[in-house]
Amino acid sequence: MANVYRDWFLAARPWSFTMTAISVSVGSTLAAVEGTFSWPLFLLALIAAVLMHAASNLINDVDDVRNGVDTLEVPTARYRPHPLREGRLRLEQVRLAAYLLYLLAAAIGIFLAVTRGPLVIILGIIGTAAGITYTAAPLSYKYRAMGEFSVFLMWGPLMVTGAYYVQQQAVSADALLISIPFGVLVALVLLANNIRDAVYDRRKGIRTLAIMLGERKGISVYLALIVAAYLAVVVMSVFGPLTVWSLIVLVSTPLAMNLLRQMSHEIPLDADAQTAKLDTAFGLLLVLSLVVRVWW
Repeated sequence: MANVYRDWFLAARPWSFTMTAISVSVGSTLAAVEGTFSWPLFLLALIAAVLMHAASNLINDVDDVRNGVDTLEVPTARYRPHPLREGRLRLEQVRLAAYLLYLLAAAIGIFLAVTRGPLVIILGIIGTAAGITYTAAPLSYKYRAMGEFSVFLMWGPLMVTGAYYVQQQAVSADALLISIPFGVLVALVLLANNIRDAVYDRRKGIRTLAIMLGERKGISVYLALIVAAYLAVVVMSVFGPLTVWSLIVLVSTPLAMNLLRQMSHEIPLDADAQTAKLDTAFGLLLVLSLVVRVWW
């Protein structure tokens, strides 16, 4: 039984939910800065977003295995088990679990749409469609160099502004702007993964952004976007809509500098995991800066 729980844990990849929690927290805390915050609404938005994230992780892996993309030779397998590829979970069983998670998220979304506004449904439909068609036919846009852009939109503008909307029942240009640097960093997790896997993906006939750019340009874009994310926070801290409190994000620059040095010399096997650690530090500090504004 313990092995079954372990397999489902690995398939859902809950360590990646940190990024979802940060996106929802940024939007919700920004609403609190402007005077409106509800813990029940925050928790409902967070649960729905995590359910959708888990469902997308499951169904994307199902399609990657079914399409012959994830095999025993996939580079990720060198540092993380893959229970679907290894046959410890049945594909149809995992697909059904993903759809059930989407249904649970939809139930919460319908409640929030009724109580907070119809934009919740629109954002939910976009998020669900993006999650399912990421690897599923006919779009399979992960294989067409659109993965990073989708991840940026989902974990940046869509999730942050959606969480803000649940609290404020309004959209916000400030929330949109603040979502951009974190959304970029989340997208870089995928770019790092694709740079590392470029040779393997090319053999599988996949067309990723890393393959289109080539390794050298891909790394240059990766490095430039990390720098741009930090510069964006500095600029917004000086000129708005952030305040000087958000300069606390710069505390995470040693992590960024270390990652920049590594990526400049050799792509680490866990480049995506290391990028995710940077995202987490950056995002938590950004949330902290907004929390300080609420209480100061």
